[in-house]
Formats: sequence, C-alpha cells, structure tokens
Amino acid sequence: MLPAFFGEMDKVTLKAEKRETLGRKVKRLREDGVLPANIYGKGVESVAIKIDKIDFEKMFRDVGETGLIEINLGKEERPVLVDDVQYDPVTDEPLHVDFRQVDLKEKVIATVPIDSVGESPAEKRGIGTAVLYLDEVEVEALPMDLPDVFEVDVSGLEEVDSAIFIKDLAADRTKVEIKADEEEIVVKVEPP
Repeated sequence: MLPAFFGEMDKVTLKAEKRETLGRKVKRLREDGVLPANIYGKGVESVAIKIDKIDFEKMFRDVGETGLIEINLGKEERPVLVDDVQYDPVTDEPLHVDFRQVDLKEKVIATVPIDSVGESPAEKRGIGTAVLYLDEVEVEALPMDLPDVFEVDVSGLEEVDSAIFIKDLAADRTKVEIKADEEEIVVKVEPP
C-alpha cells in the first residue's frame, strides 16, 4: 500500500476521508493525529474531511500555499490549493485546514513567497545591507502554473541603493501575471 502522501512528477496526493465528527468533538480527532479540514470552491458543495496530520505537515512543507494538491476522497480526486491553516497559538500545531478546490482550466489568484538567495557584494564589503522589502506577492495564473516561490538573487547588488524590482522577478509572464506595481522594490541595499 502506498503512503497517504507521495509525489510523482510535481503531483502531490493527500488521502482523505469524509468527516462526520463536527463541532467540539473534533478535539478527539486531533488527539488521534487526525486533522479536520474542509474542501470548498466555486460551484462546489463544501465537504468536511479528515486527513493524517503528519502527512499534511510533510506535504505542506513541500508545496506551501501555491502547490497544487490532489486530494483522494474515496474514489474522487479533487485538485485543491491550501487556502488557510489555523494553528494552535501555544503549540503552533495545525488545528484545521481549508482547501480551495480549483478548476485546472481556470486562473486563480494566490500569494507566492519571495526568498532572497546569495550574498550582496555590498554586504561583503560592509558598505550596506540587502533588505527584503516584500516577502510575498500576489499572482494570477492557472493552478498548474503557480510558482512555489520567487527566488531573488542579491549577488548582483554591488552598491548602496541598488535594488531589485517586481519587474525583475523571474516568471513566465505569458503564464503568470504579477498583481503588483512593476516598479515596486523587492530588495534594496540600505546603508549600514
């Protein structure tokens, strides 16, 4: 038998079951390592499900909020994105997940994280610090075309006030529309 979570060529699958337990009784599910969740979407009847908490955490670390997930619900396969995760404020454990079912032929709006990579020569020389102004940006694309992350290479920032802008983000603009001002600063070298 395959594990509940496995990937095959960017296809991430999560096994789920319909959930009858609702309200305060879901606490018992959580104690058993089961995470309550819901699937909703445009033209889709909302359904309460339960998934394995460890499988979800592993999967979520890999795909985040922009990775397409296929939920196996009995004989059904539903393409979804993670829309919202509620966490316990003390333990930071996930308490509940909302999945948004998507139509693979219809564009969606999602928030993509931005990570800086490399080291700025200005930082190496001690004349400035590369400051990340944005840590995420909203995009519109087909679910299969959503980037997992935008990596911004700061190794070309040589001087104070040199910057990388939204227009510099590496994305196939024929597939991914960035919903931000092209001249907005993503990373800039600030004086120390």
